[in-house]
Amino acid sequence: MNTVPNSATDILRSLDSRRSIPARQLDAPGPDAATLARMLRAAVRVPDHGRRVPFRFLRIAGPARACLGEALTAIARHRDPDASQAVLDKDRERFNHAPLVIAVIAVLDASDDKIPAQERLLSAGCVCFALLQAAQGHGFGAQWLTGWPAYDRQVHALLGVGEEERVAGFIHIGTPRADAPERERPDPLALLSDWSPA
Repeated sequence: MNTVPNSATDILRSLDSRRSIPARQLDAPGPDAATLARMLRAAVRVPDHGRRVPFRFLRIAGPARACLGEALTAIARHRDPDASQAVLDKDRERFNHAPLVIAVIAVLDASDDKIPAQERLLSAGCVCFALLQAAQGHGFGAQWLTGWPAYDRQVHALLGVGEEERVAGFIHIGTPRADAPERERPDPLALLSDWSPA
């Protein structure tokens, strides 16, 4: 009988303590293969209308991170020939901080006329959030980032993201150098209103 309240307390405590750790503050080690598999198993338990599984994962780790950074720098230079060295350096290092980055790819099949694309995209977004929770539950820090690479078609081609796919987020995962300070959160009751018929 006591397991339900304790379980609820644990879940709420986990949700209440969630915070992002900036990718620049994440170091090795990251999760090993078994831990990552467990985290992904938790992350896929999201609302999924029609059981479409409208998401997939792309792991960016090891030397691939630096290779991606060099490719991003070339694309950024092509996009903006006047880009400063600081901007190019930021793109070069974008994926080099955390030891592991998981790209969550939303799969949006245009021929699917039963489940709206927005619902499928939101499902992939839920995966991003669940993966953040799973990472923190395993003692890691994580941050959900997008930035211009998430929306650039050249980057999509580089990553193998198809025409009917979108990058829902890059989840950077690693060991935090320090605890993230708490920040002010909105008052949920101030955001709550009641609908009533006119």
